[in-house]
Amino acid sequence: MALIYLSLGSNVEAQRNIEAAMDALADTFGELIISSVYESEAVGFDGDSFYNLVVGIHSDLGVGELSKILKTIEDRQGRDRSAPKFGARSLDIDILTVDDRVGVIDGIAIPRDEILKNAFVLQPLAEIAPTTVHPQNGLTYQQLWQDFDKAKQNLFPIEFIWRGKNITRVT
Repeated sequence: MALIYLSLGSNVEAQRNIEAAMDALADTFGELIISSVYESEAVGFDGDSFYNLVVGIHSDLGVGELSKILKTIEDRQGRDRSAPKFGARSLDIDILTVDDRVGVIDGIAIPRDEILKNAFVLQPLAEIAPTTVHPQNGLTYQQLWQDFDKAKQNLFPIEFIWRGKNITRVT
């Protein structure tokens, strides 16, 4: 089974939509590897802050099949696919990595380039997979986070209760 990391984000009814996404992922894939939840300012547009986290799952599904399931989860939470690329999102789930695979798989670039560009992806990934090596540059996610220009994007860990447990570990 492949270890797959996903980024989740929402800035529309974020608590409800992230909870629903995590429920759907757990119901579909079983036990989740879950980062803390971070609040971040909108990137690329003026808008409400986002809740972001990274979740690890195990699956034998192909990337295309997995993408269809993730789009269905997004759609159930009211994802408007006609909205501008940089705008409010009820739910956004992106495939970040699939084991150490590299390339365009079923039309999806793996690893996702946002890992190296956005604090709201890299910090939670470094939190749950600190010693895992980025499949293209050979650096661990912890090393990449240490070297990241943290002044570019502000992140704030927030208390987030899912299934009766506060999943945010960072204080």
